[in-house]
Amino acid sequence: MRVLLFGATGMIGQGVLRECLQDPEVTRVLSIVRNGSGEAHAKLEEVVHGDFTNFTVLEGHLAGLDACFFCLGISAAGLDEPSYARVTFDFTLAAARTLARLNPAMAFIYVSGQGSDRTERGRTMWARVKGRTENALLQLPFRTVCAFRPGAIQPLHGARSRTRLYRIAYALLGPFLPLLKRVAPDALTTTEQIGRAMLRVAREGAPGPVLETRDINRL
Repeated sequence: MRVLLFGATGMIGQGVLRECLQDPEVTRVLSIVRNGSGEAHAKLEEVVHGDFTNFTVLEGHLAGLDACFFCLGISAAGLDEPSYARVTFDFTLAAARTLARLNPAMAFIYVSGQGSDRTERGRTMWARVKGRTENALLQLPFRTVCAFRPGAIQPLHGARSRTRLYRIAYALLGPFLPLLKRVAPDALTTTEQIGRAMLRVAREGAPGPVLETRDINRL
């Protein structure tokens, strides 16, 4: 299986990349990044690209792929809606529309968020934008389109958030997450479980267009 990964330097993307590289059925991982990560592996090809609203120059790299795991995202804290939508909606759809044309048999799995609003009319800005992104993706002619909506996430195997506020929160709450996982297993997921669930959806299809934390954990 040939996998395309966006957001490999973020916390979720780090976990997904690890699972892809460890999976014997994954033969190649193409990672599109804005800045080189320095990650090296025999399966991994990293391509640095500056304009995430236009992927025309990369089309030679983007054909012949089986799955796209879109883990790219930013925090909405301190951003107005146009700024947040530029990354969350515009970047995602620019990539997805190009890929749908080049790889209609591809599985496209998008990391959304718990509470995303597919009515697009709610009061919470980030939820509206995420919901609009989900709706647009589900209209594209891929073999499989699926939005993952994780809530609380336990980072494993060295995965680390790039957002300072989140790093502080994980430092404070990290010791309690394993206990929460045992007491209420559907209250959170892990970067490992997200990566493995994405690989399963890419192989077998999704049980539904939107997967919440409990669905992710059961795959």
